[in-house]
Amino acid sequence: MRSENTGPARVPVWSIVAMAAGTAAALVAAAGAVATARMSRAIVTPSLPVDDVRILRYREGDDGGAGSLGVVELSVNADSILPGRYSLRFSSDTGHARLGEVLSVSDGVVRRAVLAIDYGDLTAARRGRISGWYFIHPRELGVPVEEVEVFTSVGPAPAWYVPSDDAGSTRWVIQVHGRGVRRGETIRAVPVFREHGFHSLHISYRNDGDAPRSADGRYALGDTEWEDLDAALTYAVDHGATEVVLMGWSMGGAIALQAMGRAVHRDRVRAIVLDSPAVDWLDILRYHGRARHVPELIGDAAFATISHSWGKAVTGQEKPLDLQRLDFVERADEVTVPVLILHSDDDGYVPSTGSRELAEARPDLVTFVQFSIARHTKLWNYDRARWNTAISDWLTLQGL
Repeated sequence: MRSENTGPARVPVWSIVAMAAGTAAALVAAAGAVATARMSRAIVTPSLPVDDVRILRYREGDDGGAGSLGVVELSVNADSILPGRYSLRFSSDTGHARLGEVLSVSDGVVRRAVLAIDYGDLTAARRGRISGWYFIHPRELGVPVEEVEVFTSVGPAPAWYVPSDDAGSTRWVIQVHGRGVRRGETIRAVPVFREHGFHSLHISYRNDGDAPRSADGRYALGDTEWEDLDAALTYAVDHGATEVVLMGWSMGGAIALQAMGRAVHRDRVRAIVLDSPAVDWLDILRYHGRARHVPELIGDAAFATISHSWGKAVTGQEKPLDLQRLDFVERADEVTVPVLILHSDDDGYVPSTGSRELAEARPDLVTFVQFSIARHTKLWNYDRARWNTAISDWLTLQGL
């Protein structure tokens, strides 16, 4: 009798293929879950903008033109070559300089005049970013300023109050800054509103680094931050405001639009001005997904995560977001006051699509002013005369 073969059993090829396929599928699924979690957290977690410009050299005393301290050489990107005056925030926001016009661009290097260095060592700096947030404090404009507090549901939030020259005026404008910045972003709008007799209130809101944190420390893209604007509206009304204009920048635009229909004193809101606003968050988030080559399936999974209560374990949100409620293209019929939108088609952060579509849906109330080469919230820096005129003429048209 022949003995049985006791060597290793042969594994069928089909089972090897099946195991490999199963392992690959599991790895793909795991990678997708990780990517979804990262994208979900990034959407709602406060963070500073990235220093995306290399600072190659700063020469004090170089001829940058009248009034300059010197010349800085930067790497070329879409922001560093923009005409106009800007901030250079450098070394992870530990330094701040003010830049004048472009002097030259060649061989991947842009040379710009340095008009002021407010703090930090620009000579030692290696990276920074170009910002439209030009002023640090309203007092730089030679106007009276009061440090005040707005009492919100998360605690007292600091604000600047800039009174009108007309002490008897009952018109107020409340300025709401965007994501990842602070109220200093809005100082640029002080002069044009003062010309129209407005008192200005420049507010902070939860999780922006000035105001108190919310319980979860997460952004809600306007879906809860509007409550802090609501508190600011109450502050204005308590101090004599009868007509209020809301002005929102970027995410501040989403906050202003939410307050239009949800604030206690929404009846005092006469008009809204929006600079580079977040009108449709799904459109914005998909835009960022495409820019980062994120598969659409991952993006949709991330949107589902931030929109449902089960996503809390991933994102840390106290409450899920209502992305439909944040879409004012779909909710265009709920616009109840005149709205002025200023937006650049090359924004690069918040596409102008939502702004255009809202204007097309509500031509009776929404006025769209197109910029082409101004990037995100840098319209004033790029062409301050046109920006100021657009707002001033529109306020006059509204009888304000």
